[in-house]
Amino acid sequence: MKDGFGREIDYLRVSVTDRCNLRCFYCMPEEGVQTLTHSEILRFEEILRLCKIAAAHGIKKIRLTGGEPLVRRGIEDLVREIKAISGIEKVAITTNGILLAEKLDDLCEAGLDMVNISLDTLDKEKFFKIARREPDGLSKVLAAIDMCVERGLNTKVNVVAMQGINDNEFVALAGLAKDRDISVRFIEYMPVGKNDVGKHIPNDKIREVLEGIYGEMVPDERIYGNGPAVYYKPKGFVGRIGFISAMTNCFCKDCNRVRLTAEGYLKLCLQYNTGVSLRGLIRGGASDEEISKVFADAILQKPREHTFNDYLEKKEIEDKGMSKIGG
Repeated sequence: MKDGFGREIDYLRVSVTDRCNLRCFYCMPEEGVQTLTHSEILRFEEILRLCKIAAAHGIKKIRLTGGEPLVRRGIEDLVREIKAISGIEKVAITTNGILLAEKLDDLCEAGLDMVNISLDTLDKEKFFKIARREPDGLSKVLAAIDMCVERGLNTKVNVVAMQGINDNEFVALAGLAKDRDISVRFIEYMPVGKNDVGKHIPNDKIREVLEGIYGEMVPDERIYGNGPAVYYKPKGFVGRIGFISAMTNCFCKDCNRVRLTAEGYLKLCLQYNTGVSLRGLIRGGASDEEISKVFADAILQKPREHTFNDYLEKKEIEDKGMSKIGG
């Protein structure tokens, strides 16, 4: 399935909830957000129906996000049923890792292929400062990472790089991949749902810091997922280091994804609020053929590129935080 600019769209990120057991400051306020009601969130059978329609249009990979997807009861069953859809090759989850250890065996048994774990610090006190919940959260996340490695699961650790927050920890965070077969990925901070554009650190600077300690970053061109990360493998590393440079290296020309929010809104670009609601169609009695046409027509309207660097000057930008959009 191609969009209006000829890009192949084969990746769908599905938010299964807007609820989360953490309150990371770059995602939501400490008091939380006004969450959706039970009736507003897509039921699993509705998600499955939309995933089947998406697969018929060429979607091959589905990633479950939130909020925090592991707080939704029955998530293992949803993984199993999505994996069984004809045409779906990979099912992945993005999680903060707090509940991962206790659910990992069931997720693996259900057919989970990949997991992305968010981790922005290796300092226990700083973890609590960032997450504003879970005093023992860091130990839980690190234990979950090691369990994923033991089970041979394709594992990525996502680090949001932030000025004045974790800019003194990049070497230590990258070091998680030295003796583990994982990818540690540094993500440039993006001003999603807010006007704060001053926290991002160019990934080129992070790479310079890492090369000063670990030596030359040798490009690793193997494919470890379905996204925009560029990977490197320092000498002596079992794992690899990745960089997602949305602010300094616009990769929109290769964008292959769309998002489905927890309330059933097909979101076409992370920055903009353009898209179409599919929940109303489902609950209004629309046929698969009718929903399929709306889905395909929407894909053709996917924007050419984001304009985060001109954020304050643009209209129709997304005003929702990441917890409402889906990570």
